[in-house]
Amino acid sequence: MKNKNSRSTGPASGAINSARQALVAIVDDDESVRDAIGSLFRSMGFRTELFAGGEQFLATPHLLDFSCLILDVQMPGMNGWELQRRLAAASHPIPIIFVTAFGDENMQARALRGGAVSFLSKPFSEDALLEAVQLAIHSN
Repeated sequence: MKNKNSRSTGPASGAINSARQALVAIVDDDESVRDAIGSLFRSMGFRTELFAGGEQFLATPHLLDFSCLILDVQMPGMNGWELQRRLAAASHPIPIIFVTAFGDENMQARALRGGAVSFLSKPFSEDALLEAVQLAIHSN
């Protein structure tokens, strides 16, 4: 049973290529951002799971099933940097796309040095996020 902040959905009907059958994890403490990103990707046929924080994401029983992770940097409790570090330490090769409202070049460099596939500053375009997810899925 999932708690109310974690939701899984299936692909939309119609022909969907393998990239769009990917399972995308979205970790953001802002429920409206989480829901908007989830809705965007579900509308394009992706499967998504939404998480309110890093602790909740790490507790999922199917951590290794994700094709990529869209991850907010600044969250209460475990922040995005700590989640990235824990995933790397546990050898969980999930491609990460960082998103943040407070990004700068130093943060971007840190994210990419840590193995992130992409770093996007809010507000970002739907196209930029989709491109980053496709890059992440194909890098996996």
